[in-house]
Amino acid sequence: MPTAPKPSAYVLHGERITDEPSLWAELGRAVQAPDGYYGRNLDALADCLRGGFGPRPPFTLVWEGSTASAQALTRRVTGPDEEERSYFDAVLDVLRQGGVAVRLR
Repeated sequence: MPTAPKPSAYVLHGERITDEPSLWAELGRAVQAPDGYYGRNLDALADCLRGGFGPRPPFTLVWEGSTASAQALTRRVTGPDEEERSYFDAVLDVLRQGGVAVRLR
């Protein structure tokens, strides 16, 4: 049986993101990951982007309502470069470094 073609872009509904757990739930739904799992933290997201838990990059993620998400994901984290950033920006960094083209809307 042939598999369905991979969408050219996935849509993340950022207005539904109110905290970190809702981010991971919405991301899993957006990319149609098995059992809705596409990470539960930044390291797990990086692992998912390497394959085995949903779509493997390259793909495009259209982040609708990204301003609302940015306002919800303000916790400060330190990245591998020792720079401090918001959790929202850290997620963007992991996605982009993993090969995802992110379009913020």
